[in-house]
Amino acid sequence: MTALADDIKRWGRELGFAHIGITDTDLSQAESGHQEWVAKGFHGEMDYMAKHGTKRTRPAELVPNTIRVISARLDYLPPKTKDSWQVINNGEQAFISRYALGRDYHKVVRNKLQKLCDKIQQATQNVEYRAFTDSAPVLEVALAEKSGLGWRGKHTLLINKDHGSWFFLGEIYTNLPLPTDQSATNHCGTCTSCIDICPTKAITAPYEVDARRCISYLTIELKTSIPVELRPLIGNRVYGCDDCQLTCPWNKFAETTQEDDFHVRHGLDDISLVECFIWTEAEFKQKMAGSAIYRIGYEQWLRNIAVGLGNAPSSAEVIAALQKRINDSSELVREHIAWALTQHE
Repeated sequence: MTALADDIKRWGRELGFAHIGITDTDLSQAESGHQEWVAKGFHGEMDYMAKHGTKRTRPAELVPNTIRVISARLDYLPPKTKDSWQVINNGEQAFISRYALGRDYHKVVRNKLQKLCDKIQQATQNVEYRAFTDSAPVLEVALAEKSGLGWRGKHTLLINKDHGSWFFLGEIYTNLPLPTDQSATNHCGTCTSCIDICPTKAITAPYEVDARRCISYLTIELKTSIPVELRPLIGNRVYGCDDCQLTCPWNKFAETTQEDDFHVRHGLDDISLVECFIWTEAEFKQKMAGSAIYRIGYEQWLRNIAVGLGNAPSSAEVIAALQKRINDSSELVREHIAWALTQHE
């Protein structure tokens, strides 16, 4: 099993993963924290965070016979992108979280995990496995921390001491009694940069995020109206928010991705709000095909852009773009456009 574990890590690197770690399935320490978080209602409308009960924190309940979890890290920071702060500070531009500038990570990570599973299956008998990529009740940060991939930062994302936090995680649940790796240690210290910079003060305490205030939740997970009091705080962030990662001192060690699939597509790192807003539904589907952004749909995309335009510097172009869609077929979009126009009165 030690030799197999070494092979798995080598195969993972050959497939493009930056780091592979292995842990047992004991998440008892993380379970209470997760249950408290849900009890506070911090998951908002993400019902899937609560409905699976203890399957999220007890891997063998989700996949019977699981005794080990193989965690994988895949870097995604695309090279040659427009500086994030320049985009955020330019109210006419649309800021899109760096992870969504290229191809949908679900497909990329899942494909690599399946190839790794195929190699494991060829190397040993009676293996059982199931791979996950942010697609099932899996407590991936806690598992990755136990696997030695990094520690859970105060913004609740995983941080690696040598590589920052610009990466995706994936997991393989298995029945193989592989040797486990040492858990990572925390190196956040007294730093509160991520807490201090959060535009909506969603990080309510170290290691605790109220998703209902998080811009990533508001622009991606929330399917209904964005609370009026939070709209001005969103600025021009129309899909996700990277502020807590941009300010994290550990990200000075981050490396750009080696995956071509995560490179910028359609100039999304440097695009204006107005240009995004005038796309037809057909144009949105064509440009966002294969992107994580495609998942939110055209209506939600327009809702988000309308908020960005409401926060943009007043100009004839911005007002004209909003007025052109004031009779949009979607009540949700019309409501946000009406709000945006009032910001320019």
